[in-house]
Amino acid sequence: MNPAATPDPPDSGGASHRKHVMTAEERAEYERLRRHAAVRHRRVRQAGSSVLLLLALLLAPLAVVAAWVQDTVSDTDRYVETVAPLASEPPVQEVVINRLTDRVVANVDVKAVTDSLTRVLQDAGAPPRVVAGAESLEGPLRSAVRSVVDRTVTRVITSDAFQQVWEGANRRSHAAVVNMLTGEGEGAVRAEGDTVQLDVGEVVSEVRERLVDAGFDKAAAIPDTDRTITLFHTEELGKAQDTMRLLDILGTWLPVLTVVLAALAVWTAPAHRVMLMITATGVGVMMVVLLVALAVVRRVYLDSIPPTTLPTDAAAAIYDTFVRFLRDSTRTLLIVAVITALVAYLYGPGRPARAVRTATNRGTTAAGRGLRHAGVRTGSTGRWLAGHRAWTTGGVIAAGALALVLWNHPSVGGVALVLGIAVAVLIVVAALAAAAGPTAGHEDRAAVP
Repeated sequence: MNPAATPDPPDSGGASHRKHVMTAEERAEYERLRRHAAVRHRRVRQAGSSVLLLLALLLAPLAVVAAWVQDTVSDTDRYVETVAPLASEPPVQEVVINRLTDRVVANVDVKAVTDSLTRVLQDAGAPPRVVAGAESLEGPLRSAVRSVVDRTVTRVITSDAFQQVWEGANRRSHAAVVNMLTGEGEGAVRAEGDTVQLDVGEVVSEVRERLVDAGFDKAAAIPDTDRTITLFHTEELGKAQDTMRLLDILGTWLPVLTVVLAALAVWTAPAHRVMLMITATGVGVMMVVLLVALAVVRRVYLDSIPPTTLPTDAAAAIYDTFVRFLRDSTRTLLIVAVITALVAYLYGPGRPARAVRTATNRGTTAAGRGLRHAGVRTGSTGRWLAGHRAWTTGGVIAAGALALVLWNHPSVGGVALVLGIAVAVLIVVAALAAAAGPTAGHEDRAAVP
């Protein structure tokens, strides 16, 4: 009798629960179905990750601009810090000096002075040559008045007092700037039809008082009208204001949404490291696109302003001053993206990555061996660091990322500083792990003759 053919005995309940053994054909079919399900699941994850990545990359430049707008608009100190350098920009100072000097000279009736002098000389019976000479004094007198006024105005505009007046005026008018950006109310920077104008009223008042104190009584007649400088003219101002309102609303949440989408794209992808590298590279490309867009907008802005309205160098100074924090943030994110992509690559199986890791391990191992030879042993602490290298590395990277998040507007130099500290800490941790003495088992075996 063949034992293999003996039926299984029934269980105590009388029911037969014989274990089914799959045949070769059944197992092959099962493996085929499982591979098919795994491939389908992987494709679904790849498709979902790709969609999330696309959304994150499309929102990345908009999120940077929205954060800049929201930060600049809502924070008075940040806004003042943004516009304060305009008061010390020579091209802007030159525009203000020329405008104020022209206004003062226009209110000084030099011709009336020379006509009065001519009549006085004629009534006094002065020789015709003297009377004719008095009539020709109009040009030199006007030039002298303009020279004196220009020196006085220049002294005021280039002084620290002007800087203080400028910063104080902008701080007080910050609410008005918010109204301009949303198309509501008036302010130091306001929208007039399809133009954006800068009100220098307080500066004019300061200069007027200085001129009166210097003896130019006519300066008191400087009117309160025409005290604005047109920053730019555009037929799309209404649309721009609508966009600014939307960006202001989304300024807080759009960056968060972008980061969440990018994180989900990496987490959903079957290959996390590869997707992290792709995401960082994509973000870096989008930051380059944003920098190019800022350069294009700058050219369009400069071309849209007639030189008679605002000199090109002054317009360039105004634009560069207003967007400098946006440009700095974009460059910082570009550097962060490049560093992230590089780190993700160095953790991969590529030959250069393996070579870098091997060289690093050899260096830290040699440093640890040198510490042991010098009598410095980290013992159990070093062994714990060696056994939990992934956790310690992740902790250091997370701490560096947290420092950048908590750092208010980190610059490229700040990112480089955090990166340098993180790398130094990782090297020290690896050296301390290598400096640990041998385990107890190793010591016992070493003691056996």
